[in-house]
Amino acid sequence: MLIKTYGSAVYGVDAITITIEVNVGAGSKYYMVGLPDNAVKESLFRVESAIRVAGYHMPRQKILVNLAPADIRKEGSAYDLPIAIGILAASGQIDTALLEQYVVMGELSLDGGVQSIKGALPIAIQARKEGFKGLILPAANANEAAIVNDMEVYGMANLLEVIHFFSGKERPKPVFIDTRKEFFKQINNYEQDFADVKGQENIKRALEIAAAGGHNVILIGPPGAGKTMLAKRLPTILPPLNLNEALESTKIYSVAGRLLSNNALMTERPFRSPHHTISDVALVGGGINPQPGEISLAHNGVLFLDELPEFKRTVLEVMRQPLEDRKVGISRAKFSVEYPASFMLVASMNPCPCGFYNHPEKECVCAPGAVQKYLSKISGPLLDRIDLHVEVTPVNFSELSSSRTAEKSDLIRERVMKARSIQDARFAEVDGMHANAQMSANMVRQICAIDEQGRLLIKQAMEKLGLSARAYDRILKVARTIADLADSEHIEIEHLAEAIHYRSLDRESWAG
Repeated sequence: MLIKTYGSAVYGVDAITITIEVNVGAGSKYYMVGLPDNAVKESLFRVESAIRVAGYHMPRQKILVNLAPADIRKEGSAYDLPIAIGILAASGQIDTALLEQYVVMGELSLDGGVQSIKGALPIAIQARKEGFKGLILPAANANEAAIVNDMEVYGMANLLEVIHFFSGKERPKPVFIDTRKEFFKQINNYEQDFADVKGQENIKRALEIAAAGGHNVILIGPPGAGKTMLAKRLPTILPPLNLNEALESTKIYSVAGRLLSNNALMTERPFRSPHHTISDVALVGGGINPQPGEISLAHNGVLFLDELPEFKRTVLEVMRQPLEDRKVGISRAKFSVEYPASFMLVASMNPCPCGFYNHPEKECVCAPGAVQKYLSKISGPLLDRIDLHVEVTPVNFSELSSSRTAEKSDLIRERVMKARSIQDARFAEVDGMHANAQMSANMVRQICAIDEQGRLLIKQAMEKLGLSARAYDRILKVARTIADLADSEHIEIEHLAEAIHYRSLDRESWAG
């Protein structure tokens, strides 16, 4: 008897429906075709044990399982459950009336338990798109799949529950999640706050500008100056995720298997801080079984690279294209996937190997030329993509022991959101552009127009401070953001002056 059940395969952040065809006939062997990997082939042993524990029998006949389309490689153990249901239906042990209406996915343990899978959200989205009535999957994944409206989602704990569902003996209520309620319930639920940081008002101002315009930023300062503490609080002043952004980020974390079972929807902007020993593949994504990398996990949030010069040169260079394109393509001989990667890069570094170059109190003990050699670990093209270079100095004791309450993140976020609303209106007709940092060179000329006095200031700055030519566009973009924060229609001279101040590493004398 030939039976069809339906599963799904995840490629990139999208899913493809897989038809699991099971034919039980004369013979005694078990065959599986359709490009299964080893984990899928091994399902026979898990399926047989689970079926026996559930009180049913494994047919002692020829069982042929085909995973269609046959030219797409099938990976992982999530096909156990649809294969088991297909075998039971093909051998006449359960009813087949409802099989074509549901997508079934789940890994089986030997005792029949249904284990969690990756990518439940894109699977649910694809199932709804193709007109399936519902989705049956592990209870641990039910919440994330249930945020897709107009779909019946059933979370099952073991194989017997699934058998009873299709046999009509017992049908649990579908899992229901009020997406908007879930989204607004926990929005901006951050533990950190800018009020925790004593002093450093100039650094907070720079991060406010970075958040308002979506600019990348690098913090340069000695150990213990507060670079990491400030960077970790940047997501708290970014505009809240909108519902579409929350779904995008949830989708990526679902595919990567990083979504907590009690979280149906991500409501906080991601903050990723990989260690400097990270590999190229772990940062940008890919691998034998392609997975999103850190830059995709930071999508719609912040990627923080602490001690930037300690990262391998090759790791830093692979970020250059994603920083521009805001997506990363993984191409191999047999597959090609694309992951979104629209993130804010925040980097921190010591100014030299000993960490005390330009320190107001301690003396640098590095050898001549060591500072320049240390900075040269970061390539010009990567530095070119960082808009704000901010020098961080240690907080003195009087500020550290002060009882004065610093400004809370909520107040800063309000100003950032106001500036972002100006940019949303400005780029309303440009698809995919939402912030000043994303402007092309042509748009900079049109939108960031300056008067004669402003041009004279930039000219003097480039000559006297030794600014490089690549700093010009960056200064104009940052100046436009500062003007937006000030609710100014035009870029004024003071906006330009502040933007010039944030180009420390472009000064030829900085590490001289």
